[in-house]
Amino acid sequence: MIAVLLIGAGGFLGAICRYIVSQRLSRIYGRFPFGTLTVNLLGSFLLGWMIGGEWLKSRILLWGTGFMGAFTTFSTFKLESVNMWTNKEYGKMGLYLGMSYTAGIILAFAGYSLAMIATMR
Repeated sequence: MIAVLLIGAGGFLGAICRYIVSQRLSRIYGRFPFGTLTVNLLGSFLLGWMIGGEWLKSRILLWGTGFMGAFTTFSTFKLESVNMWTNKEYGKMGLYLGMSYTAGIILAFAGYSLAMIATMR
């Protein structure tokens, strides 16, 4: 039962943070989905860092599964990509997909590596 509460609390906080970041960046940058890109890339780095740092299971449940699960968004990322496709914004869609996938993997690896270095493993 404690696992469910940790995940729920983390999810609550993550969803609120995603909303705030996405709304603020959307107002600044307009038509390009920098809000979704930012939360997904930041989430990739932070989750890599958590796993590389071998956090306690309870912290992973709260911050990894709960917070990062709600903070990052795969469904919005896909919907935005489909919208770009249907609006024939192929260049923008390619840039968005390329940045999301490539930078996401690089940042997850960087977070993992930095945590490993920081804990001297």
